[in-house]
Amino acid sequence: MPLADATVDAYGGKAGGLGALIRAGLPVPDGVVVPAGAAVDGMVVPRGGIADELGRWLERMGDPLVAVRSSAANEDTAHTSAAGQHDSFLGVRGLAAVLDAVRACRASAWSPRAVAYRNGSEPPPMAVIVQLQLDPDVSGVMFTGDGTTTIEASWGLGPSVVEGRVTPDRYQVADGRVTRTIADKQTTLTLSGTHQVPTTHRRIPTLSDATAVHLAALAHQAAIALGGPQDLEWAITADTPWLLQSRPITVQLPPTATSPSTPATRTPAPPTATAGTLTATPGTPGSLTGTPGSLPGTPASLTGTPGSHGTATGPARIVRGPVDFPQVRPGDILVCPFTDPAWTPLLSIAAGVVTEQGGVLSHAAIIARERGIPAVLAVPNATSQIPNNTPLTINGTTGQIQA
Repeated sequence: MPLADATVDAYGGKAGGLGALIRAGLPVPDGVVVPAGAAVDGMVVPRGGIADELGRWLERMGDPLVAVRSSAANEDTAHTSAAGQHDSFLGVRGLAAVLDAVRACRASAWSPRAVAYRNGSEPPPMAVIVQLQLDPDVSGVMFTGDGTTTIEASWGLGPSVVEGRVTPDRYQVADGRVTRTIADKQTTLTLSGTHQVPTTHRRIPTLSDATAVHLAALAHQAAIALGGPQDLEWAITADTPWLLQSRPITVQLPPTATSPSTPATRTPAPPTATAGTLTATPGTPGSLTGTPGSLPGTPASLTGTPGSHGTATGPARIVRGPVDFPQVRPGDILVCPFTDPAWTPLLSIAAGVVTEQGGVLSHAAIIARERGIPAVLAVPNATSQIPNNTPLTINGTTGQIQA
């Protein structure tokens, strides 16, 4: 099935949303959709006709690199985003590899994170999108709503932003005016892997004001085409913007809060702004000391980017990777470098989450908002500043962390 003909009812929210954008004349990379098929377990890729059709499409496109992504019935809906819960495969080439990726994509419906997200219910039917792979210069996510479009952007491929592995630049566009906060973007993801960004480029803005306004206009058109505020993934290749995904926003963002020492500015923006910083006070710079219950602005206070509404108090649990997952207990405050979709089961039991990297539009932040737990993001060196088991109170609406 050509992606342009896909509908939500027949091919799931992701494919149906992209199909609607194509029909509305918006820029979406060409692709096709493999239907869910008749198998009960959802893992069987129909052979014969489907494989032949995929092969002909790949040949017609010149045997390109493609992206293989899920489009399940419970994915990208107005009630559940299923953000990052199923596997995607980038840079796939050749029919055999594409078919393997389709099978693996469907099998990811049984991953621990996907099962936890569904609260153990049966996996839904899953169509799979096979789409031309972009090699973008910059990419990210944007949310529409209330007259303002919020855009997060970083160098290279989008997974570094959506998985929270980099703190992205943030742009807010309203009435043609742009407010931006430029982050320290330390890494970039390309088709060859993750690379360090040269120090001289880390604080360079990823988007011009004109490009941010243009992206916001595309997002507004998508919201009109799809009938409501949208969460979109996008990429820019050779100065051409593309829309890669659009789904309804399930939970609204917390109000924008900016660190007192690095305010967002009306353009032109300084290249030294960062998304989250320590509250400066007398004493050891960058330390978390002082007495419990001290007020914000004392050495026991940290400030980050508000990621999910609410306040929670609990013991800090330092989690640097999957090896630490068994240490997490209900009611803990997760303190971690980042939380990619594999961490979803922890968000089902944690009282709140603090990260060193990531933006408010990342998958983990979306899941935290859906779970109703507070999140504070982009707090530099949080895992080394906060001792394990320290009682913490975090405010995901203001971005304050108090020991």
